[in-house]
Amino acid sequence: MAAGWLWRWLCQGSAFPVSYASRIMQKQSFLPSSTLLGARLAGSHVETQEPKTNPLVSISDEPETLYKRLSILVKGHDKAVLDSYEYFAVLAAKELGISVEKVDKPPKTIERFTLLKSVHIYKKHRVQYEMRTHYMCLELKYLTSSTAAVYLEYVQRNLPEGVAMEVKKTKIEKIPEHIQKPVWDTLPQVEETEVKS
Repeated sequence: MAAGWLWRWLCQGSAFPVSYASRIMQKQSFLPSSTLLGARLAGSHVETQEPKTNPLVSISDEPETLYKRLSILVKGHDKAVLDSYEYFAVLAAKELGISVEKVDKPPKTIERFTLLKSVHIYKKHRVQYEMRTHYMCLELKYLTSSTAAVYLEYVQRNLPEGVAMEVKKTKIEKIPEHIQKPVWDTLPQVEETEVKS
């Protein structure tokens, strides 16, 4: 019923909102997708909409900063949480097309405290408490600054509670011009003198 009503309206050349027409035509499976921005119907004029630009995306002429290595050290007290976070971080890196150099687990550190059970006396009776800190080191290689920023923001926002993160970036820089030429080419020639004895 709706298709016949729409067909009569199109044949008459009446103007109606494009979004309404696209909704009706999609319901009747006339259009495969919702990419209809504007249309010119028989005898009517409908303004086309300009494609929307994202104000959050900025385009600059500055060259990208290249990083040779991005080292992420994660520390926490629960080994199972760190193992789960390692899986998440590696999976996120693979989804972004970042090459993972290595995933390393440095040895855990154990910090022990010995306290007396009693407040005043009974020195023989003591209690020991310990804090175990587990580590996980993830090294990524050959990143641009924009890729590193996106990855780090995503990984840091999903950092579990009780887990700390340290990030070290190794930047690739051009060799300065005063170092590019060998120094021995610019030194004056020194005459060697023979010593007679």
